[in-house]
Amino acid sequence: MRTFTTLAAAALLAAGCAAAEKAAPPPATLTVWADDSRAATLQQIAAAFEKDRGVRVKIVQKAMGGLRDDFVSQAPSGQGPDMIVGPHDWLGKLVQNGVVAPLDLSAKAGLFAKAAVEAMTYEGQTYGLPYAIESVAVLRNTTLAPAAPATFDELVAKGRALVKAGKAEYPVGLPVDPKAGSPFHLYALQTSFGSAVFGRDGRLAIDDPGGLKFAAYLRKLSAEKVVSTSLTGDIATSAFVEGRTPFLVTGPWDAPALVKAGVPFAVDPVPPAGPQKARPFAGVQGFFVSAKSANPILANDFLLNYLATPQAQKALHAAGGRPPAMTSVREELAGDPVPAGFAAAAAAGVPTPNVPAMDAVWADWGLSQLAIITGKGDPAGLTRKAADRIRAKIGS
Repeated sequence: MRTFTTLAAAALLAAGCAAAEKAAPPPATLTVWADDSRAATLQQIAAAFEKDRGVRVKIVQKAMGGLRDDFVSQAPSGQGPDMIVGPHDWLGKLVQNGVVAPLDLSAKAGLFAKAAVEAMTYEGQTYGLPYAIESVAVLRNTTLAPAAPATFDELVAKGRALVKAGKAEYPVGLPVDPKAGSPFHLYALQTSFGSAVFGRDGRLAIDDPGGLKFAAYLRKLSAEKVVSTSLTGDIATSAFVEGRTPFLVTGPWDAPALVKAGVPFAVDPVPPAGPQKARPFAGVQGFFVSAKSANPILANDFLLNYLATPQAQKALHAAGGRPPAMTSVREELAGDPVPAGFAAAAAAGVPTPNVPAMDAVWADWGLSQLAIITGKGDPAGLTRKAADRIRAKIGS
């Protein structure tokens, strides 16, 4: 009888344990959207978090071009991710649509460059964790051009002389999107004429006196065959890799491939075309937590305790080449001329506006540049008309 009772009890205990295991909820899943340049690295960083917290981190690779708008459309219904990675100038639209949650960065803020934290702030509230600061710079083939030009005109003259001598095919690789223009790449030159996308009063200013002088200069560059709608980003980069152009205007995202290819290059700030200092758009890349996340505590834990670390920041830099936003990591890389050069270029820049109105600026601004480059009207008139269309959209 005792043996039977013992066996029965054991059977009941086993059945109870099995039922408990069956009823146990599955581990929580944290979903992160990232582009192809960061997805693999984030999965590696997430491995420690998964082990420590007993959760699953699902990194979903998305094309950067549609990531933000997909997030804005899917987050309200709870179908979006818990976190995304992207540039700070998305912030205005994310906040406007109520899809991004405020972030208490107070304990970690001192680890990052002040400008990076400010870029992740909108109307006095911080929303993102920065990890990189970036801008365009001039990559200079040190064999073809041993010295950095002091002005953009000097750069163009050097490039044209090399083309005339049969040592290059293009004076400079200045990418132009044949459908959207190149406001981002050209902005440093525009600011050197004293122009800006928005003035100090917050009003649109691309057609201010400096903007009109830049428009005339852009037509001049086109007439001299320095810029062309046929010289896309891919073509310009390939030409630089193959030694067919001495200069390339690009950002740090291209640096790892160029280093791997063995191209001898230096990174210089964009030199001015006008009388003032050239100031490119400076962007801050970072992480945002969804306001509709089903796991906000886990998302903040991953963000603050696993992504806001020197190890994670170094890994993300190694993957994408962007200068780190974390001060200590940037200081460690000061001896490397490539990230140091891009960091110096970004330090000379101005933050890309993160206001919602910026969304309405890019298209008309870029199309006006295309028209200027292809000679389809008076540069000043084309710029004014584009500005009028933008003002009609944003009411400024």
